[in-house]
Amino acid sequence: MLTHTLGFPRIGRRRELKKALEAYWKAEITEQELLEMASAVRLQHWALQRDCGIDLLPVGDFSLYDHVLDMAVMLGAIPPRFASPDNDIDLTTYFKMARGDDGIAAMEMSKWFDTNYHYIVPEFRRGQSFNLSPNILLNQVRQAREMGIDAKPVVLGPLTLLKCGKNRDEEGDPMDHLSAVFSIYEKLISELSELSNWIQIDEPALVLDLSDQERSHFQRVYDRLLYAAPKAKIMLTTYFGSLHQNTHLAFASGFDSVHVDLVHAPDQLKQVLPLVGADQILSLGIINGRNVWRANLDAALVLIEQAVNALGADRVMLGTSCSLLHVPVDLESESELDPEIRSWLAFAKQKCLELKLLSRVFEGYDVREELSDNRAAIASRQQSSRVFNRGVQDRVSAINDDMYQRTSDCNVRRGQQSKRLRLPRFPTTTIGSFPQTSDIRKVRSARKRGKINQEEYTNEIKRFIRHCVDCQHDLGLDVFVHGEPERNDMVEYFGEKLSGTCLTNFGWVQSYGSRCVKPPIIFGDVYRLEPMTINWIQYGQSLTEKPLKGMLTGPVTILNWSFVRDDIPRSETCKQIALAIRDEVADLEKAGCRIIQVDEAALREGMPLRQSEVDAYMSWAISCFKLAACCIGDETQLHTHMCYSEFNDVLAWIAKMDADVISIEASRSGMEILSALESHELRNEIGPGVYDIHSPRVPTTDEISGLLKKALRVIPAERLWVNPDCGLKTRNWPEVRDSLKNMVAATHEMREWIAKKG
Repeated sequence: MLTHTLGFPRIGRRRELKKALEAYWKAEITEQELLEMASAVRLQHWALQRDCGIDLLPVGDFSLYDHVLDMAVMLGAIPPRFASPDNDIDLTTYFKMARGDDGIAAMEMSKWFDTNYHYIVPEFRRGQSFNLSPNILLNQVRQAREMGIDAKPVVLGPLTLLKCGKNRDEEGDPMDHLSAVFSIYEKLISELSELSNWIQIDEPALVLDLSDQERSHFQRVYDRLLYAAPKAKIMLTTYFGSLHQNTHLAFASGFDSVHVDLVHAPDQLKQVLPLVGADQILSLGIINGRNVWRANLDAALVLIEQAVNALGADRVMLGTSCSLLHVPVDLESESELDPEIRSWLAFAKQKCLELKLLSRVFEGYDVREELSDNRAAIASRQQSSRVFNRGVQDRVSAINDDMYQRTSDCNVRRGQQSKRLRLPRFPTTTIGSFPQTSDIRKVRSARKRGKINQEEYTNEIKRFIRHCVDCQHDLGLDVFVHGEPERNDMVEYFGEKLSGTCLTNFGWVQSYGSRCVKPPIIFGDVYRLEPMTINWIQYGQSLTEKPLKGMLTGPVTILNWSFVRDDIPRSETCKQIALAIRDEVADLEKAGCRIIQVDEAALREGMPLRQSEVDAYMSWAISCFKLAACCIGDETQLHTHMCYSEFNDVLAWIAKMDADVISIEASRSGMEILSALESHELRNEIGPGVYDIHSPRVPTTDEISGLLKKALRVIPAERLWVNPDCGLKTRNWPEVRDSLKNMVAATHEMREWIAKKG
C-alpha cells in the first residue's frame, strides 16, 4: 500500500526561503545564493518525507513564489508587458510578474479555492501563443532520482489552470485556449514520463460546479492526454471537497489512479468505490492537509478497510487530503507549547508519520502501541476541561435577534455621522497597519524574551504610534489609524488575547510569496479575558483632532485564518469569537471612538465551493459579523474591509453586513469590482482600493486619478472613499510616504475636478 503526499510546505522550518527571498529583493544576496538556499530547503523536505517512510514524493510542488505562476511560466503564458523579444523569462522577470515593477503593474492575485493561500492569476488574451519551458521541473525530477527518491512530478492540470485564469480581452473565455494549451501539456507529460513512474496532475476544479461545456472539455483533453505518457502512470488528484456530479467524469477518463479527499468529504467513498475501474488504483486523501489536529486513526482505518475490502490492498494508496502547503513543517520545533495541547497536534512531518503508520497496519506490522497512543491523545482532547466553558456556551444560547441589528437605517445613520465627523468629499484613509519595521519587531521580541519590562515596551510602542500619526498629519490624510505597531499580525494578535486559543513559535504557513502567517490554534470555547486594543487606540486619538479608526479583526476572518477546532460546527466557534469582538467594539465606542473598523478580509474565502452550500455559510457568516459590530449607536461609523478574493458574486450578501463604509481591494484587477457594483444597489459608502500594496512600485498621481474617475462612473461622489487596497505593514516607509502622497494629491485633483463640474 503506497503512501504519498500531494505537496509539502515550501517556506522552510524556520522560514529560510522567506528570508532568502527578501534578502534577494533587497540586493543583499545574489541570484545564485537565492537558488542555492531554495535548493537546500527543497532537498531537506524531500529527505524529511523519505525518512518518514513516504513512498512517492511530490516534485514540482516547490516554488520561489507561487505554483500557479510557475505553471503559467512553464507554458509560456507571459503577459506582453513582461515578455522579452525572445520570450525568455529570467528570475527578474518572474518576480516582476508577481510583484510588479516601476511602471509595470503586477499580475492579479486571488485566493486559492477556499484557502488563505494567494495565487497569481494567469492572464490570457486573444491569439495567445504557448511555448513549453520544462527544464526547471525536469531537472528537479532528475535531482530527486539521483537521491534515490521515487519522484512523483506535480503538474497543475489544464482545466484548473484555465479556470483560475482570466482573459484580458473584453470578450472571450480562458477555456478558449484549451486546444493550444493541450498540445503543450502533451509535450510536458511525454517528457516527464521518461523520468518518472508516476505523474500527479492536480485538478481541484473538479470539486466545483462545472458547466456541461467544461465537463466536455475535461473529457476531451484527458482522453488524449493519457496517451502522452506511455511509460508512466498518471494520478488525477482532486481535493478540497467532494467530486459530486463530477465523480463519473473523473473515473471514466482512464487515469491509472484517482485521488479523492476523504477528510472534507468522507461520504463520497461510497459513491466512488463502485466506479473504480479494474485496472485503477484508488488514492485515499485520509490525512488532513489543512488543519493541525492529530488524525483519529481508528476512524481513518474504517474508511481504508472499506476500500481494501472492495478493491484489495494492492489497489489502494494512502495520501494527504491535499498539499501540506497549508500547515507548518514540524511540531518538534514547538518545545514551549503546552504539553497537553501539543499532544493533540500534527504538523506536516507528523502527518507523514501518520500516513506511514496507517499503511503499516495493512503490511502486517504490530502497531498496537502507536494506535493506543493515538487513542489516548484523541480521548484527552475530548475530555479536557480547558476545551469547554459553560459560561461561553450559556452566553451563546442567550443571543437574541436584536443583537444582530443597528438601531436605524444606513441613510439615517449617514446624516448623523456626517454631522459628527465633518469629513471632506472623497475622504482619504488607510486600511489600518503601517510598516512593521525591524525596530518594531525587535521591541516586541525584547518584551517577549523579558529583555525590557512592560513600561519600557509601552513607551516604545507609543513612540511608533506617534510617528504614524505625525506622518499622517504631514501627508494630509482625513481619517487616521494608529498604525498597529503592537500587532504581529491581524489575526495572531487577537489569538494571543483570547481564551480558548494558543500560539506557536514556528507554526508558519505561506500566504503568498515570502509572506507567512502564524495562525492561532483554536482548541476550545473562545472568550475575551480583558480589553485588547483600547489603550493603544485611545493614545493614538489623543495625538490628533482628526478621527482615528478603532481597528479590529472580524470574527469570520479570525475563524478562517486560524486552525479551528473540528469537534463543533465552525458557525458555533464563530459566534463565540463574535461575542468577544462585540465586547471590544462596545468598549471602543465607550472610549469615544467615532469610527470603528471590523475587518472581514477572509469573508469570501471561507465560502463553500459548491453553490448549493453558499447561502447557509454566508447567512451565518454575515450574522456573526453583525453580532460583533451592531452594538454601536447611529453616530458611530462602522467600516469593514475585504481583500484579494472574487467578491462579484457575493455583493448582495456584503450589502447585508450593514456596514457604513466598505473598503475593498480593486487596483490589481483594474477596478473589476465596479462592473458588479453597477448591478447591485449598495447603499454603503465604498472605498475601492486605488493602489496595490503587495507590489513595491509607487503608483503615480495620474494612475490613481484614473481609477477614481473610473469609480465615479458607478459610485456617487458623496459615497466614494479613497484608500489603498490593504494594510501597509509589508511595505517600507519610503514607498508608503510616496504612495500616500500621490494618493492624497490625486484626491485633491478630484475634488477640484468635481467642483469645476459643479
